[in-house]
Amino acid sequence: MIYLFTGHGKGKTTAALGQALRAVGEGRAVLMFQFIKGPWKSGEDEAVKVFGDKFRIIKGGKGFVGILGDKLPRSVHRRAAQETWRRGKRALQKREADIVIFDELNNALALKLLAVGEVVRFLKRVKKNREIIVTGRDAPKQLIAIADLVSEVREVKHYYRSGLLARRGIEF
Repeated sequence: MIYLFTGHGKGKTTAALGQALRAVGEGRAVLMFQFIKGPWKSGEDEAVKVFGDKFRIIKGGKGFVGILGDKLPRSVHRRAAQETWRRGKRALQKREADIVIFDELNNALALKLLAVGEVVRFLKRVKKNREIIVTGRDAPKQLIAIADLVSEVREVKHYYRSGLLARRGIEF
């Protein structure tokens, strides 16, 4: 099954982490691949250490693409996304975990770091008897079409609008 958390509101990765926590509590193994996050530590990196091999996070991203001071060439971001996708595909094929999370995969697709058609074809082919969670803004229609559950997180009000910045332990 494919669970898709998308939209412009806060809470997509948080929803995936909540599902992962529930699964680990029932003895399942979770593997999370992060496509944009990478160069910095976030709260979930430390939290999952207590689960040992039951919950692993692989940070494949090189940071925000083209915003917030990013100076890396787009080709670096593209190679990082492609390598993260390759590792994620292998994890699904080898059944390395009960649940595989592709955090911010939608963003990587929207930024054209990966080809939508290839990702959709692969996920459609392997989704039977697998638990796959995909997060990120701007989910492509083709991915929405093959997903079994789609939840849209909509921003109604956000404190960023009043000038507050991201806070450790809350946003990351």
